[in-house]
Amino acid sequence: MAFNPDTNEPVVNFKLDDKGARLFGDMTRNNIGRPLAIVLDGEVITAPVIRSAIGASGEISGGFTTTEASNLALLLRAGALPVPLYVVEERTVGPDLGSDAIAMGLTTGLLGAAMVIVFMIGLYGRWGLIACVGLTVNIGLVFGILSLLGATLTLPGIAGIILTIVMAVDANILINERIREESRQGKPAWMALREGFGKAYRTILDSNFTTLIAVSLLFLFGSGPVRGFAVTIGIGLVTSLFTAIAVTRLIMEWRIRGRAREPLVISGIALLDRLSERGVNFMRGRVIGLMVSAVFSIAAIALFVQPGLKYGVDFTGGTVVEVQAQGVTVDKLRTTLQAKDLEDAAIQEAGADGRFLIRLPAEQGVPGATAEQVALLKTAVTSVEPTAEFPKVDMVGPKVSGGFSDATILAILLAGVGMLAYLWFRFESHFAWAATLTIALDLTKTIGFFALAGVEFNLTAVAALLALMGYSVNDKVVVFDRIRENIRKTPDRPMLELLNDSISSTLTRTVFTSVTTFLALLPMGIAGGAAVASFALPMLFGIVIGTSSSVFIASPILYYLGQRRSRKGLAQLRPTAEEIRKELELIP
Repeated sequence: MAFNPDTNEPVVNFKLDDKGARLFGDMTRNNIGRPLAIVLDGEVITAPVIRSAIGASGEISGGFTTTEASNLALLLRAGALPVPLYVVEERTVGPDLGSDAIAMGLTTGLLGAAMVIVFMIGLYGRWGLIACVGLTVNIGLVFGILSLLGATLTLPGIAGIILTIVMAVDANILINERIREESRQGKPAWMALREGFGKAYRTILDSNFTTLIAVSLLFLFGSGPVRGFAVTIGIGLVTSLFTAIAVTRLIMEWRIRGRAREPLVISGIALLDRLSERGVNFMRGRVIGLMVSAVFSIAAIALFVQPGLKYGVDFTGGTVVEVQAQGVTVDKLRTTLQAKDLEDAAIQEAGADGRFLIRLPAEQGVPGATAEQVALLKTAVTSVEPTAEFPKVDMVGPKVSGGFSDATILAILLAGVGMLAYLWFRFESHFAWAATLTIALDLTKTIGFFALAGVEFNLTAVAALLALMGYSVNDKVVVFDRIRENIRKTPDRPMLELLNDSISSTLTRTVFTSVTTFLALLPMGIAGGAAVASFALPMLFGIVIGTSSSVFIASPILYYLGQRRSRKGLAQLRPTAEEIRKELELIP
């Protein structure tokens, strides 16, 4: 593509070899004033008028826009390829189906957000309202950045926005609970605010960074809507940190202006407060907890083997075509497809009368055969019912589906390694291994849920697994951060007592975050439809599993690894710079 120096309009230039120049010159010389059609794969791309004889080089003009000229140049280059082009992956959603799905996603998303806002205000009162103001600003920033990027709103994108809301709420719950703890120690409002924000930020940064590891891998190994889901969460992580500093903290500081030396009162749930202050001996059931978790994980692995997962076309290859043909029965449709040599087609009624799902296996080793199957299927259906519609087509070739399988395994393994490395760096090796082993147990149970519930395992399910890894490690980091803090305060304290105290003191945050996450995703899980079932349902299950494992699994594993470390004569934590400096000062 270039620009005409006289008119400055976009044009397309081309060059021919010697033989082509001779043939093209003779042809254009004899047809001046007539249109010359440019055809690719049987379709006319454009038909410019021949103005003069054209030899070794020529120019195509016609009032093109820059985009049109670029597309024409691209298509001409594609036509020059020495090999045929085959469609190996195609995903088509009709306008009615797409608009209905988006409408349902928005409705369930708004309902989930409303439930979270009501919960926060009911829990923290006016301080919860401040958090909701920050949350509203955060959502506005996410939509604004997505608009600047020209992002397309999809159902996975809506799910990502809902998860962003949850992470922002989690940050505000951490902040509020830290401020409440400082206030209960008798500190004035300004000091409770400063100390609460300072201590909460360290935990928020650690938890968000581990989540960002999973999100980055989603973007690298995902495709299409899954990448959009990853981008949405990544943006939400950054904006939630910004709103916590620039919005929530400023409003809180404005709220205590003139009363900075008075005690700060933030409401909560009295029962959980009493449990946190009194402490619960969670570690007493550590052996039973680990045994029950191991049994469930082994059962999940058995379910993975038999009956196995219900894989979607993303992993098996093949085609799923949604057909809407009123007055057509399954038997008539099957007979018609068999007559067209499509006897391998599996036909399933999809709720409403005249709506079917037709599945076709992928043709192995035959390039472009899957696309030909789809065309043949549409021809067969329209021969029975000319007004038949095809609202949705998912077609994935065998090579593409094999690539998805490899990428999925690699993404999950890399996410685990990345989280292990970061936690090893930020905490210590036994903290990192405890979190990683617990996440592995959580993932096996979630995969068992896929097999038991018959939820389709597709690329959206992979997004759910990686999101659950981020959510689960987020939960563990909060507890581990408190354990680390308590170890530094009282290093000689018995480990079991210290772990019980740390779990109890973070219990309110763990419960509140789990409830808000569950409420946010519940409407989508109930009414979101098949398009998001592979994401919402496993997430709801994973929230329960991840929350319980933070209390009953991660800490017991950390305890046994810590005991092993103590027997080797190693400290539970590496010394800080301040501790090293003090030790050096004591050396004569």
